[in-house]
Amino acid sequence: MDSPTSEKKFKSMNRRELLKLTPILALGAFAIPKLQEPLLKAGLGFSDWASDKLFRTGHLAQTFADSELTPFEKFPINDYDVDDPGVDFDKWTLTVAGSVQKPGDYTLAQIRALPKFTQNTRHVCVEGWDVVGRFSGARLSDFLQAIGADTTARFVYVECADDYYESLDMATALHPQTLLCYDMYDQPLTREHGAPLRLTVPTKIGYKQAKYLTDLKVTNVLQKVGYWEDQGYSGFYGL
Repeated sequence: MDSPTSEKKFKSMNRRELLKLTPILALGAFAIPKLQEPLLKAGLGFSDWASDKLFRTGHLAQTFADSELTPFEKFPINDYDVDDPGVDFDKWTLTVAGSVQKPGDYTLAQIRALPKFTQNTRHVCVEGWDVVGRFSGARLSDFLQAIGADTTARFVYVECADDYYESLDMATALHPQTLLCYDMYDQPLTREHGAPLRLTVPTKIGYKQAKYLTDLKVTNVLQKVGYWEDQGYSGFYGL
């Protein structure tokens, strides 16, 4: 007859062995085609949830000296569709909707009238490259204040002239380095880099930094998260 001590050791050993087997069982589950997509979505969802909880609203992305800037001509032009969607600058406005006190169409002159901030920050692409650029514009937080946005809402959602779309959690939208960017390297944005207005978000991966903005909505509910997120990429992707 086994002693209580032997039984306790056996149970303890079983727990240790089970913990050792857990990664193997998880990998085995990934080998089952029907389980792959649900497991990946669950893992990505948990990662986004954890990243959101760990995001520090007052923590600033690294800034760089002018001598460390990537030369403008070597700053990659990256998009998902076209380099120039043909925005008519004379007729362009940013259409604001959702949980705001002052919805409507805002001109670039109105956005330029807000305090201007310039920062040398790193742009990191999900494809594996990164560069240091010089970006100028209005803080998105200042614009949200100007339009009377409900900053207790969960998201700021944007649409673009090239049919791209993206969203930011409100904490990121209010971050002091998140800009409605209209100048790059002290010159107006070129069409290829997102003129007349783009997002610059140095606390996020590159695909969150939408170009050719046309619409902005403050909302608690997202019908679509973002172009790449809806293809399976991370919705938070903080740096």
